[in-house]
Amino acid sequence: MTREIVIDVGGRSGEVEGLLQIPPRASHLLVFAHGAGAGMRHAFMESAAAALGVQGIATLRYQFPYVQKKLGRPDPPAVLHATVRAAVREAAAAARDLPLLAGGKSMGGRMTSQAAADQPLEGVRRLVFFGFPLHAAGSPSSERGAHLSRVTVPMLFLQGTRDKLAELELLRPLLAAIPRATLKVFEGGDHMFHFPKSAGRTEDVFSEIARTIADWTD
Repeated sequence: MTREIVIDVGGRSGEVEGLLQIPPRASHLLVFAHGAGAGMRHAFMESAAAALGVQGIATLRYQFPYVQKKLGRPDPPAVLHATVRAAVREAAAAARDLPLLAGGKSMGGRMTSQAAADQPLEGVRRLVFFGFPLHAAGSPSSERGAHLSRVTVPMLFLQGTRDKLAELELLRPLLAAIPRATLKVFEGGDHMFHFPKSAGRTEDVFSEIARTIADWTD
């Protein structure tokens, strides 16, 4: 069952919409942020939330203010961080008995990690990243990941080997130096976890992603 909620970000950002899905016998609740190019109703977000529900993981998807206001460019980082914190507060209030996870797709995950690096997200026990955007396509660099060492909770990175926004030659050593970081690689997957036919996959990728997260939280 999906319930629409309203999240008050505060200040000029005002309110944003959220979608809360809590399956029967839920074990955790993931505060789930969308990527830069699409909102919480994007097919990726829908599919991931559905698969997580099968594994007993509830989700709170939410909009960033620029998507809520139908603006073309993402908000400044301070606004995005404030939105992450507001969503975490709403999740804690909506499901007081569920341990909290937080993270998101691409930019949404990076904004969550930045917020957590600046100050721990209250009640959040672990972070999950669906395609962490370490650098811009064609401009490999580890600079965007420098803050990850300041995150104080365990982190799970779900990455495709063909992800042009995170060259594994850079991501692997970065995460190897962080004891709290776990990397799960999807052979042949790109940034959106699309796979060529030659990958020979027999399992739906969202089912595998959800199962990986469930196993990791256990």
